[in-house]
Amino acid sequence: MKKLIAGVVLGVSLTAMAHGAGDPQAGEQNAAVCAGCHGQGGQKPIMGAYPKLSGLGEKYLHNQLVAIQSGDRAIPEMTGLLDGKSDQELQDLAAYFDGQDMVVSQADPDLIDQGAALYRGGNMASGVPACAGCHNPKGLGNEPGGYPRLGGQNADYVTKQLQAYRDGTRAAGANAAIMMDVAAKLTDAEIKAVANYVSGLN
Repeated sequence: MKKLIAGVVLGVSLTAMAHGAGDPQAGEQNAAVCAGCHGQGGQKPIMGAYPKLSGLGEKYLHNQLVAIQSGDRAIPEMTGLLDGKSDQELQDLAAYFDGQDMVVSQADPDLIDQGAALYRGGNMASGVPACAGCHNPKGLGNEPGGYPRLGGQNADYVTKQLQAYRDGTRAAGANAAIMMDVAAKLTDAEIKAVANYVSGLN
């Protein structure tokens, strides 16, 4: 009987870990202020330079909210918005947005081939690894590794972030060093092409 109880407890614990530590329903109650910039459910931001938050991955979203709240990741538009929120409230927000469906953008067909080649195979000549290695061949991200979903994200936002990694203005986070190294080897044309490709990746 003890083994059965232990098995049930372990199973419940693993299920909780698989779904993250946040409560999506609680997160929804605190997400209204986010809709002003990111759209309802984080699906349709008011500007292309703002990210879609839907389905990015709970771990990634939580890590970014923590970095923004602490000031490690400076985003002027979000100044003060997370002040006073507990870590559990940030977890809840992350869980809520992760549970929303990503609305895929429309990619520019003229740039798809170049972007696809870079995303899937990288650039061996310049040492750029394939984006798919960390972000999934379908752009779905890697939740355990904390790599966000890229498929469907706004091209303008992806471009802005890759440029920020390249120039060192985005340096916070567990995977920032990796992204800074990758972005340092990307040309402006490659950034534009791969950002366009992932925006329509479904």
